[in-house]
Amino acid sequence: MARIVETPESERTTKVVRATGRERAIQAAYELFSRDGTRAVGIEAVIARANIAKMTLYRNFPSKDGLILAFLDRREQLWTQDWLLTETSRMADTPQGRLLAIFDLFGDWFRSPDFEGCAFIRVLLEITDPASDVRQASVRSLANVRVYLADLAAAAGIADPDSFARQWHILLKGAIISGQEGDLQAPARAKEMGELLLRHHGIAVGPVSSGTG
Repeated sequence: MARIVETPESERTTKVVRATGRERAIQAAYELFSRDGTRAVGIEAVIARANIAKMTLYRNFPSKDGLILAFLDRREQLWTQDWLLTETSRMADTPQGRLLAIFDLFGDWFRSPDFEGCAFIRVLLEITDPASDVRQASVRSLANVRVYLADLAAAAGIADPDSFARQWHILLKGAIISGQEGDLQAPARAKEMGELLLRHHGIAVGPVSSGTG
């Protein structure tokens, strides 16, 4: 929360409008970018959805890249931290259980009406310039997911947590792409492979899930 300082009434009002305008722009961008991608959505669409003046948007975000970076920050907070980490921690008590719980969580996500796939992957594919700040931010956001996976792998006793996290991340990303193809059973199929991978590393899990076709 911003610290309140004593300022003239007109200046305080202006600051509130600016803060509100910035937040409305981020919320509008989040909704539009998540659903349609950053390339397909223009600044004018964000301004219209946010119901703000063009000057308000450009005062807070001088470039579209700046708005995309704010969107990625918000996505990481809401998707990675508040949803993925929080829900898997709630769903299972053991590290291997939390790794597998991700696929169960994905199963519910894929069936939700607002399933839009992975914003980090989408931005990565939309922005091909390796030097782009936006592309680098997407890479970091994906890497932060792997940090969580590696932490779980280490807690489970896996010898090379980073390598394992990359293998697990391939299963997750593959499931998301398959889900966008319309395969709602992708999380269950990926979970079966995850159970095999855990066993390969000597980690005990329950019986292998029955086939889903």
